[in-house]
Amino acid sequence: MIYDEMEKYLRFCDLPSFCRANDLSDRGFQVVTSETQETHRVNGLILNTFEDLEESALAQIRKHIPNLYAIGPLHTHLKSRLEARMTSSLRSSNSLWEEDRTCMTWLDVKAQNFGSMTVLSREELIEFWYGLVNSRKNFLWVIRPNFVAGDGQNIPTELLEGTMKRGYMVSWAPQEEVLAHPAIGVFLTHSGWNSTLESIVAVVPMICWPYYA
Repeated sequence: MIYDEMEKYLRFCDLPSFCRANDLSDRGFQVVTSETQETHRVNGLILNTFEDLEESALAQIRKHIPNLYAIGPLHTHLKSRLEARMTSSLRSSNSLWEEDRTCMTWLDVKAQNFGSMTVLSREELIEFWYGLVNSRKNFLWVIRPNFVAGDGQNIPTELLEGTMKRGYMVSWAPQEEVLAHPAIGVFLTHSGWNSTLESIVAVVPMICWPYYA
């Protein structure tokens, strides 16, 4: 079958955004290429994944790097190791951004399984926003500072009013806790690896909107 034969190849659309350079002399692309070519020299490879999730991919990598250790999901290991010595007032996170915890209070008063939202491009911003408001569903929306390109002002009044009624917006959130909250029903994600693993562990359905640079 053609499908079986194509399993041996990676299509352009299968590659992450940093491997889709139109200019082969692009510095970022050159770094990824050179580092990948050097992997055959390593003694071992440690990956933040697990066998049940990527068994076929890991099997292919082991053909070239036999000493491969899938030790993920790391955030779950961290949580289990710290649980015994943490008080209820102490929390740990693998986030590099300062988290806005006020969204947790907002979630606590919402019905179970209402949904979660992350948008990553300015071009889709207004369309997503209208979709959320017109759905008449509650939503938590995380928009990192300086992440939306272009003019973030001049937002239509109906969107602002609709967000005040059913939405909550923060610059960053404690994602692991948000995903584990009983009010969360679905997570729209750019398919970053940490987000993907956290959603799988929390058993939260994902709507994937991969970000392509």
